[in-house]
Amino acid sequence: MCKVLMPIKPEYAMQILEGSKTFEYRKNRFKRTNVDAIVIYVTSPVMKVLGEVELIDTLEGSPINIWKETSQSGGINKKSYDKYFEGRNKAVAYVLGKVKKYNNARSLDDFNINYYPQSYVYLD
Repeated sequence: MCKVLMPIKPEYAMQILEGSKTFEYRKNRFKRTNVDAIVIYVTSPVMKVLGEVELIDTLEGSPINIWKETSQSGGINKKSYDKYFEGRNKAVAYVLGKVKKYNNARSLDDFNINYYPQSYVYLD
């Protein structure tokens, strides 16, 4: 099993860390199938790794169907969701589980990453 470090905007990252957002939307799914956790890198202005969340499942389908299945705890409004998936015929929703907040914020350097990831980075 492996973890993925994923950049997430502060407003969504905080919802995940608080447990109110249990789906994370992406345009593409991980190429590897053995990912069991997402390490949360909170993007600018925070720019720190604050915790991780268990990855329970991956849902994939049309943006309309994924919205119907996940909107109750996706942490995003319909307008922003539609804008994100505009022109796409596929949406991915990662089903999130148990959250582990780190006692101390960590930097990308702590994970041997010396650049700002755009989508995600496998941590082996």
